[in-house]
Amino acid sequence: MDPNKKPAQLNSPFVNKVMKYAGKAHVWVYRKSGGKIGANWRIGAGLKKPVPTLLLEHTGRKSGKTFVSPLVFIQDGQDVIVVASKGGSDTHPQWYRNLVATPDAYIEIGTDRRAVRAETASPEEKARLWPKLVEAYADFDTYQSWADRDIPVIVLKPR
Repeated sequence: MDPNKKPAQLNSPFVNKVMKYAGKAHVWVYRKSGGKIGANWRIGAGLKKPVPTLLLEHTGRKSGKTFVSPLVFIQDGQDVIVVASKGGSDTHPQWYRNLVATPDAYIEIGTDRRAVRAETASPEEKARLWPKLVEAYADFDTYQSWADRDIPVIVLKPR
């Protein structure tokens, strides 16, 4: 597959459903193993260079229900940085929309659970963080080239 050409099926409902159920399975295995299984993303660029994953517990902006999403992350001092890439699709992931509405959330890294407050990085902050994110997971650059939107970078600050 040409990494510069967006996959035609990327924005399909089927792919969204697969991502949803794969995410649920990832969360279940991660929690059952205390983060020992599922702690590293090994897909795409992560196959050669695994990247750490966390679980983000967030509140549904419409339902008020609690949801959990597995995400690739990097550390930036005390902050944890995640990317609302959704694999380069043209819409923001639901978890990002939920964080915009209710920024107080929790993350789990292994068995460590922390309270965080989410902030979308400013353009200057994103410019500083993006090279670090791409160094950790090179596919982020590909996703940005595919997406018909500016992919947000989210800073999860301890609270």
